[in-house]
Parts: sequence; C-alpha cells; structure tokens
Amino acid sequence: MKVCIAEKPSVAREIANILGASSRRDGYFEGNGYQVTWTFGHFCSLKEPHEYTPQWKSWSLAVLPMIPPRFGIKLIDNEGVKKQFAVIEKLIAEADEVINCGDAGQEGELIQRWVMQKAQCKAPVKRLWISSLTEESMREGFSNLKDQSAFDKLYEAGLSRAIGDWLLGMNATRLYTVKYGQNRSVLSIGRVQTPTLALIVNRQLEIENFKPEPYWELKTLYRETTFSATKGRFTTKDEGEKFLEEIKQSLFEVTDVTTKNGEEAPPRLFDLTALQVECNKKFAFSAEDTLKTIQSLYEKKLTTYPRVDTTYLSDDMYPKVPAILRGLAGYETLTQPVLALPKVPKSKKVFDNSKVTDHHAIIPTGVRANNMSADEQKVYDLITRRFIAAFYPNCKIATTTVLGEAAKVEFKVTGKQILDPGWRVVFEKPANTGANQEEDETDKDDDNILPAFVKGETGPHIPSLTEKWTQPPKYYTEATLLRAMETAGKLVDDEELRDALKENGIGRPSTRAAIIETLFKRNYIRKERKNLYATQTGVELIGTIKEELLKSAELTGIWERKLRQIEKGEYDTRQFIDELKQMLTEVVTNVKNEWGGSITIVEAVKEEAEKPKKKAPKEKKSAGEKKMPKPKKEKEKKPLLCPICGKGTILKGKTAYGCSEWKAGCKFRLPFENGNENFTDEELRKALYK
Repeated sequence: MKVCIAEKPSVAREIANILGASSRRDGYFEGNGYQVTWTFGHFCSLKEPHEYTPQWKSWSLAVLPMIPPRFGIKLIDNEGVKKQFAVIEKLIAEADEVINCGDAGQEGELIQRWVMQKAQCKAPVKRLWISSLTEESMREGFSNLKDQSAFDKLYEAGLSRAIGDWLLGMNATRLYTVKYGQNRSVLSIGRVQTPTLALIVNRQLEIENFKPEPYWELKTLYRETTFSATKGRFTTKDEGEKFLEEIKQSLFEVTDVTTKNGEEAPPRLFDLTALQVECNKKFAFSAEDTLKTIQSLYEKKLTTYPRVDTTYLSDDMYPKVPAILRGLAGYETLTQPVLALPKVPKSKKVFDNSKVTDHHAIIPTGVRANNMSADEQKVYDLITRRFIAAFYPNCKIATTTVLGEAAKVEFKVTGKQILDPGWRVVFEKPANTGANQEEDETDKDDDNILPAFVKGETGPHIPSLTEKWTQPPKYYTEATLLRAMETAGKLVDDEELRDALKENGIGRPSTRAAIIETLFKRNYIRKERKNLYATQTGVELIGTIKEELLKSAELTGIWERKLRQIEKGEYDTRQFIDELKQMLTEVVTNVKNEWGGSITIVEAVKEEAEKPKKKAPKEKKSAGEKKMPKPKKEKEKKPLLCPICGKGTILKGKTAYGCSEWKAGCKFRLPFENGNENFTDEELRKALYK
C-alpha cells in the first residue's frame, strides 16, 4: 500500500480523487492501492528548554545560554494533532511506500519530515513536487515522483532555520526579559523580527530628529511649460533673488531640443513580495491579508504556488502559455491579440531557467475563475493582467529634453510621450478610485507631454523663486517595509539590483507577513492609515539592545544568505549552527555585563480595555472620573502573559497551566506540582518570570 501525506485535508481530498482512493476512512482516504492522509500545519516542534533539562525551566540569567547538545522534536500537545498523528503513524507502519505530498517549499518539507521522523518511517519515501493544484499539474507530478533524498538539502535548510530561531529566540528573549522586562512582560527577541523592528525604529528616530532647512528653487514659465534652473537649489534667498532679477530683464531662448526614442518592457511577473507590495499600495491590504488571499486562490486552483521569490518562468512553462491564456474568462479582449500571433512571444525577461529554483513566478492557471470574494477578485486581476502583459510588445516612448537660457542662466525641462502603448493597454481601466487615482495622477505627471519647441526660438517668460524646505524620509508602510526586508534595509528601485540583493534579504517571502504581524501582536509597532510607527516599548527595546548582531538587517541578511546556500548545498549546516552558538554565547556574556535598566511596557491589554470607553456614550462622566478608576481595574485584573509566545494569557486547566494561544500552536505548559495549582496570581507570576 502506498501512503500519501498531504499538508491539508482539502489537498488530500483532491489527491484522493485523482488517485482513485474513493473510500473515506477515519483520518484518511483509501482505494486503488493508495491511502491518502493529511496533516494540518505543524504537528511537531523542537522541544522546549525544560524538556532538555529541568534546570532550564526557570527564567534565570544563571542558566543562559541554553544550548542543547542535540536538538529533539516532540508532538504538539493538542488533541486534534494527537488523534490525526496516530492515524498517520499506523498507516506509515504498514506502508510499502510513503509519498510526501506536503507543500512544495522549505517549511512544507520540514513539517512532513518531522512527522515521518516522529512516526519512525522505515518505508522508502518519494516526493510529489508541484507548482499548482490543477488536476493536470497533479497528474504530471505523480507521473514524475522524485526520491526524497533529492530534497535533503531543502530539509537541512529548514532544520537549520528552526534551530537558529530556537537558539536566538529562546535565549535572547529570556535574556532581555529577565534583565530589562521588570517582571511585567516578555520582551520577545527574534532572529528576523528584531532587525525588522530596528528598521522601523531607526526610520522613526531619523524622522523625529530631522531638522528641516529652507532652500529656494528658480523656475520660469515659457509657453505654458515650467522650466527649472539647472544650477539646482539655492541655499540662501539673496543668491536666488540675484539670479531672478538678472533673468527678468532677458527674453527666454530655446538652446537645444533633443528627442530620444526608447522602449519600456512590461512589468515583471509577481513574486510574493512584489504582490504584497502592490496590494498594499493599491488596496491597502496588509502583507498577511495578501498572503491569505493568494493562498486561497492557490487552493481554489486559480493561481500557482504563492510562496516564491522569483519573477521568472521556467522554459517548460512556455508550451502551456496558450492554454492558460485561452482559459482566462473575462479577459478575451486582452488575450486575443496574443493568441492571434503565429507564436506567443518568448522573452528572456519572462523565461529564464537560471532564475527559477523550486517554483516559478505567480501566474494564473487558466482554470475558470468562479466563487471569488471581492478581495480575491482584486488580487486575481492583478496577477492575470501582469501575466497577459508579459506577452505584449514593449511600450514605445519618446523622451524630449528642452534646454533654454535667460541672461546666461540655463533651464531645462523633460517630457515623455507615449508613441505606442504596447503592454500599457492591458492596464487601462475606465475609472479608478482611492489609491489607484493617486497613482494615476503620478503617472500623468511622469508622462508630461511638451509642446513642440524649436531651437533658437525666443519669447517672454515669467520667472519665479520659490521657497521650499527639505523633507524628512517617509515612515515605512508595509509595502516599503517588505521591500526593505527583501534587500536588508537598502531601498532600491532598480529591479536588477534588487534581484542581486535578495540573497541577503531578511526573512523569507513566506514568513515576512507573519513577522510584521508578530510585531503588531507584541505591541512593538502600530499602524496609522498606511504608516507604521514603533511604540515606546519598541523604541526602547531597540535602544536597549547594544548587540548589532541582534538588530542589524545587514548581518541578519548574511545569515539568511547562508541558509539559502545550505539549501543549494553550498554551505555546511553544522558550520552555520556552530557560528550561531558562538555568536549567542558572546551576546549573552555581553548583555549580562551591561548595566541594568528597564523598558516601558506598552501592553496591548490596556488598549483593549480602552475600547469600551468609546462605545459607551451613555456613561457620561467627567474626564477625571474616566481616567482614575480604569487603570486600577486593569492592575487588579491584569492577566499573566505567556512566557513562551508573549501574546496569550495563562489559563488554569485540570492538570496544568496553559496558554490561551494553544490553538495557534503555543506550546507553553506548566504541570501542577508541589502545590503550585493553588498559587495566587502573584506567586504564579514569580514562578513564571523568576
């Protein structure tokens, strides 16, 4: 019997239909020589500190750093997980062959491997590796199953990432919580989340400390066209006025007209980060919202695998393009010109095997799109139009530069004219609102069309001197933060250069949204409109951390590059872990020797408590009455935050204390022993945070 293990029940059902395993059993499908079962997310995790040695149960500086001699995994303490794992374990024990049908990525590989390890799988294992969940793609995948050993390096990279996150997260979080947390809250430190927080904090401090300075710009209006002085800015008003007076007395003369024809290639296909950036700009979607939406489209078979970091397609996708284009219902007027060509165009900017590893860029599958939510429709439309545009001709433009002078002061203006829209017709829409409208206005400015100027012509003009002030950098939005994470803090517009910097990006495309969400949940950052702001806790935490290794996006980017090299077999796993251990030991020693202090804890609990105030108009009290009693209540009923995840609260069960976030995967559990089941809140607080 061949046992297939999918990552979700819905995917298992699809696989069972294709393989003919039509009989439903408890926890699996069976038939035609196959048994198809499933996990649902992480079933296993690395063991908690106290499971290696009881000494590590207490939160104490004395036991740090915690470095297990050998890492072990355990089954997550959840009844649903235990029940389904028992099914998988039984099936694997009797299997002739196991087929790993997990999500085709690093995390998916890790989830399934840990399950098979825990179940002590002895049978040979094959790997299903697909980029979409269409029936055609699945059948093709099953006819080309690969040996599991081909993905050993992918698993090693995932394992190294998990161990690195455990070492840094467990140790640094306890280190800073005990040293600076005032026994009030967990100060969560993470290999990726802390450098990400540092990006936001550093930008915020740069803005707050910015001192605007005045400058003056000299411009002149000639034939309803504004020319700017090539000299640039004047730092004093007197200097600018001197030039202004000179040119007022002279006619304006056009000294040169240059027109250069050029072409603009279609925009790149989407990788996950680019899609999240675009959705944040256009629709104000959070990175997490976009990821959930594109994941749903993937599971509905409408788009390909989403957690990708490439904008290219592999050559083997080229023959499938016509069928995909024909399947895009509702887009016929756009696809018809491409399908009418003798051959679909093939560009190196779209198809490049050297730029594709496990998966290609996100594209539509060509499956008829039905039952989409409004948000899914928006995201699907972005992906589909970007895909169609990739096969359209370049946009032909003419860039005109006009130089002129008055009293020997040179002026310049540049305009762009679209000669042939090419791919731009794919994005033409009858009307736009909100963010789109703002973007369209910007495009109009960029495409500034100039009147016809002739070299040597002269005429009157209207000069002006305008006072302006230097502007601080802008606050991060999720869109700009994602780009900064992708390039380790270097904001780069050029796509080729951005590709080169991706190797040193922090986090992975699949995890960046979760990292940003974690910062919100920890109450380290908040959002106003689209802008991201660090809370007082976030600012003080980054200010307290003196170790650059913990907060530098560049250094974290180097670790990320090594993890990618492990995946490619270019870097040794053991060396990466040893480097982390050495770095961790140094960090712990340094922080222990720092002068103690404290960090202001801005708790999410308080924000929740404040919400009812706004929704209770009947209780009209004076300002003093509103402010005084509420904080007392918060102190009296203040819940204990979980020392592991920092976002859940401690609950008392029948045999142990647990975390309210256990359904979300938090593994905190403190068994009843030595009378601790009768602890007061204060006694329990001391036991948790000592």
